[in-house]
Amino acid sequence: MAARPLGDSYGGYRSRLVEQLRLQGIRDLAVLRAVGGTPRHLFVPAAVRHQAYEDIALPIGSGQTISQPSTQARFLEALALTGTERALEIGTGSGYQTALLSMLVREVVSVERVPTLAAAARQALETAGVTRTSVVVGDGSLGWSPSAPYDAIVVAAAGPDIPSPLVAQLADGGRMILPLDRDGSQEVWRVTRRGGEVVRQRMGDARFVPLIGKYGFDPGNR
Repeated sequence: MAARPLGDSYGGYRSRLVEQLRLQGIRDLAVLRAVGGTPRHLFVPAAVRHQAYEDIALPIGSGQTISQPSTQARFLEALALTGTERALEIGTGSGYQTALLSMLVREVVSVERVPTLAAAARQALETAGVTRTSVVVGDGSLGWSPSAPYDAIVVAAAGPDIPSPLVAQLADGGRMILPLDRDGSQEVWRVTRRGGEVVRQRMGDARFVPLIGKYGFDPGNR
């Protein structure tokens, strides 16, 4: 769980962000509490820290971004988390969404393909006092089979189709939320596994960095 660091003076900014998300239609109280209790300023570079609590995406290096809070809140709300889940996150990035998930589920495994980002995310999570999370380096499109199955999977990058290894790693009744990129147009989908059946539901438009990997895009073509 994310703990407020000593000397934190950003509480008012977080409260304002939570109110903004509420006005934008976020109704899940657990998600709103997670945003209110997670120090986003610890997960962004110092040069853009003054913008940490604006509802915008910010660069975090290596060509990656931290998504805008409203997008992450909608993703997490769509998963309908109860607090008992084991969750898999694809694309650790800065670690901020990992921290949010840690307040909403029992355990988080997060996969990041860029080693420097993974290392920075681990440090930020430790600084923020976040526990019950593991950040591993690997091809996110393959998921992370050692800790499968997962009750919830959230993918923070857009691939050309739903990666079959991620579907295979979903528990029965598990939910996955992910963006898909079809000819440059991105959409968010929720996938639910019910026995041998996979139910897909379109959730809206999206704008994410590409998912690079065996079941994503070839890095040479992006």
